[in-house]
Amino acid sequence: NSTIEINSDAARIKDLGVTTAKLANDAVTYAKLGTEFTTSAAVSALEVDFATAQVFTKTVSANPSAFTFTGALVGMVKDLVVDGNVTVSWPLGTKIVAGTYSGTADNFIQIVVAGTGDYWLSISQEQ
Repeated sequence: NSTIEINSDAARIKDLGVTTAKLANDAVTYAKLGTEFTTSAAVSALEVDFATAQVFTKTVSANPSAFTFTGALVGMVKDLVVDGNVTVSWPLGTKIVAGTYSGTADNFIQIVVAGTGDYWLSISQEQ
């Protein structure tokens, strides 16, 4: 009976799990990536939760504006677009490796997680 065979195969796959060895090279497409790699989200408060989106946007108005990062895992690279004529600050362990924040332009900020609590930021504005 083919129904029994299908159910048996589904149970066996579930029991064994899908492992890296079972995935063909280049088998994971953009459509199969999680939302943390494929979506844009407005930042509520000043918390950037790396597990929720790829690109974050925020207009800041309170001075000073202290961002926090959560859900950050080594190797993640996230983009943050921020505007607002305020002074911004970043979590402990943040290194700004290029550029400075401008209160008079949209700021494109790329964040690389190099280690636990080790964030490297590049800040730029449209030319």
